[in-house]
Amino acid sequence: MRPFSGNDCLKPVTEGINRAFGAREPWQVATITATTVLGGIWLWTFVCQDESLYTRGKRQFFRFAKKIPAVRRQVEVELTKANNDFEAAIKTSNAHLTYTVTLPEKGLSKEVILKLVDDHLKTGHYEWRDGRVSGAVYGYNPELVQLVTEVYGKASYTNPLHADLFPGVCKMEAEVVRMACNLFHGSNESCGTMTTGGTESIVMAMKAYRDYAREHKGITRPNIVVPRTAHAAFDKGGQYFNIHVRSVDVDPKTFEVDMKKFKRAINSNTILLVGSAPNFPYGTIDDIEAIADLGVKYDIPVHVDACLGSFVVALVRNAGYKLRPFDFEVKGVTSISADTHKYGFAPKGSSVILYSQKKFKDHQFTVTTDWPGGVYGSPTVNGSRAGGIIAACWATMMSFGYDGYLEATKRIVDTARYIERGVRDIDGLFVFGKPATSVIALGSNVFDIFRLSDSLCKLGWNLNALQFPSGIHICVTDMHTQAGVADKFIADVRSCTAEIMKDPGQPVVGKMALYGMAQSIPDRSVIGEVTRLFLHSMYYTPSQK
Repeated sequence: MRPFSGNDCLKPVTEGINRAFGAREPWQVATITATTVLGGIWLWTFVCQDESLYTRGKRQFFRFAKKIPAVRRQVEVELTKANNDFEAAIKTSNAHLTYTVTLPEKGLSKEVILKLVDDHLKTGHYEWRDGRVSGAVYGYNPELVQLVTEVYGKASYTNPLHADLFPGVCKMEAEVVRMACNLFHGSNESCGTMTTGGTESIVMAMKAYRDYAREHKGITRPNIVVPRTAHAAFDKGGQYFNIHVRSVDVDPKTFEVDMKKFKRAINSNTILLVGSAPNFPYGTIDDIEAIADLGVKYDIPVHVDACLGSFVVALVRNAGYKLRPFDFEVKGVTSISADTHKYGFAPKGSSVILYSQKKFKDHQFTVTTDWPGGVYGSPTVNGSRAGGIIAACWATMMSFGYDGYLEATKRIVDTARYIERGVRDIDGLFVFGKPATSVIALGSNVFDIFRLSDSLCKLGWNLNALQFPSGIHICVTDMHTQAGVADKFIADVRSCTAEIMKDPGQPVVGKMALYGMAQSIPDRSVIGEVTRLFLHSMYYTPSQK
């Protein structure tokens, strides 16, 4: 029996159309047939795309709507207002500083430069050293700061791109990777590289799997399947490497990815399955074993994003807490991203991307063989890389040692569990899902949760706002394990909530109202434009006269 062909469908269609139009001459038949085929190809291309018709149709509708003069004028008015607000906030924050927009004619002295640095670092509204900030700074030990400062100074001008000049720095990177592989139960075949952060670790994995699938499976229209709670870096990687990201909803009770929907999202172009350990919004861990089973069944690599969990999630079971297997000990897990600058407590700008086998890492590399400047190869996005960061990360890990990281894990998870128990007892609040390590996300069915965020902000707390649904979370770090910090947080949440519950129906006002409003805007491209304006404002300098 011969295989099914597209001609089997097209033949009766074209014959019917020829009869309908009364085509008799060969040229008439050929013209109508060609038109029909081209129309069919266009229709097939239009319908059979990665994005749904609904998503594309909605985007086109808003795109055309914004071209209506009255609509566009109103959008421009609001965008101008937002831009002015962002710039005004930057000006206020830096009002005590003088802007330098041209090189000083003569170089400044060491004393003057250090004074300027101190002035710039004092800018800000939150006391992060006192444990008032969610995430951001994961630990601060003056002795460790002194160590990494000295180490970075010694290695600040090194560059592992020139391995013949700085083989010792390359050795340090290799050892950071190997130590991390061992923490995540990698075999002798496991491998990886350092990167500048979690985003680069994630996009490097996406690049590797895209190229691997293209070479070994012939996939040219790749997609990946991720939980909707997966980090935004996967969307960034999709935009960079032309990979469609298929986001799957989470269970509304557990806030882990819905495995039935996850399985249905897989198709013949899927090059990667993703799970979080834990995810950023709610701190829950997806069922990695179930995802890995699908990876084995369909011969698709599986990536575990442990950027946020880092060394805490790697050691939490050793610290006495229960956790489902999630790392390389799970058959089917082929890569893990983990940030050494989070719970590895290394200076900002370091992360690792780990693979179960070199065949995947091989496709992360970029090699150019015909450049007149010589054969060029680089392991990550960057060519030149900061050897100082590599050395500082290595020094941090050597300073902490296994016991140091285990003790830190105990402190952090103990504190997170203590906060979780405390806020669960507060009337009017609930905790999203079951936090796995260090993130506790709060919501309310009684009042607008952003009112609580606003109240806590006025008391000096800086929490993360969540959307779809509305929520806030605190990411517990070593800063929160200081004496009294957790008790103060629980007490402030309790007192603020009690005050809000006196009039729970009152709407949120001020800055936090924007978060709720942003969720209600159906045209997400407008939110994108506003976000771009905010990013532009970060580079504000006064206009030159």
